[in-house]
Amino acid sequence: MTKSAALTLDLNSMIMLLMLAAVWGGSFFFGEIALREIPPLTITLHRVLWALPILALIVLLKGIYIPRSPKIWGAYLVMGALNNAIPFSLIFWGQTQIESGLASILNGTTAMFAAAVAGLLLRDEALTAKKLIGAALGLAGVAFIMGPRALTDFNLSNLAQLAILGATLSYAFAGVWGKTALTGQPPFMNAFGMLIGSTVLMIPIVFMFDGPPNLELSKGVWGALIGMASLSTALAYVLYFAILARTGAANLLLVTLLIPPFAVGLGVLFLGEGMKLEASIGFAIIGLGFAVTDGRLFSFVFRRTST
Repeated sequence: MTKSAALTLDLNSMIMLLMLAAVWGGSFFFGEIALREIPPLTITLHRVLWALPILALIVLLKGIYIPRSPKIWGAYLVMGALNNAIPFSLIFWGQTQIESGLASILNGTTAMFAAAVAGLLLRDEALTAKKLIGAALGLAGVAFIMGPRALTDFNLSNLAQLAILGATLSYAFAGVWGKTALTGQPPFMNAFGMLIGSTVLMIPIVFMFDGPPNLELSKGVWGALIGMASLSTALAYVLYFAILARTGAANLLLVTLLIPPFAVGLGVLFLGEGMKLEASIGFAIIGLGFAVTDGRLFSFVFRRTST
């Protein structure tokens, strides 16, 4: 993709990007429903476990070679922890204290923090002023949402918001780990291996803290779990890699800002949630941070004004 076309997407790619935002935004909605009957750690196990056979089928149909190296499977175990087990569990626990829409907005800082962490840890990812300013704006947006009372009146709601930020940092480290430990492996095999790793990790954790999962759940909760696994996880990976191949990583990052509107909309329409003004303003600040980190919008405006 040329620099002049960097801000544009063809119609099919835009539709796929919106679909990815919808299914990832839907994970917050599904999580809110599942939390009515299931604790957070067990929801994480359900999400990765039921997505496994779908990814296994894709790997089988594509004839992808399954590696046997213990080193690679160890890397998948770490990736499963950083990209699934830790962030999913933190987000679902956070949703026990805050609304799904707010959780998705805080999750929108992922792209800025990922750029900053990569800049610190990867030699080929320079820590530029844009990345630092973008991360600072992301933190400013979070601070605006939490408000000054968070410094003097710490409560579970504030802790939940920090848990979501912990999830975004885990995603950031997962990106660095994937670049260093899984380079050269087929993308779908990485997704499949990561899900195996996270499932292996979550089974003993769930049995230790939550006990054996209760399978006598309402139809609505089962629907949320299946939707989360099949749509927000398995289908999301299919769309993710398809968009990555079509448009590149830069355009794929746009999904970061598209997820909250879907999550907020589903929360308002079906869960009776609202959105406070400070959350909307905070999201705007986070969006500005993304624009600075990404840089393309400002470059486009500068070129237009200089011609």
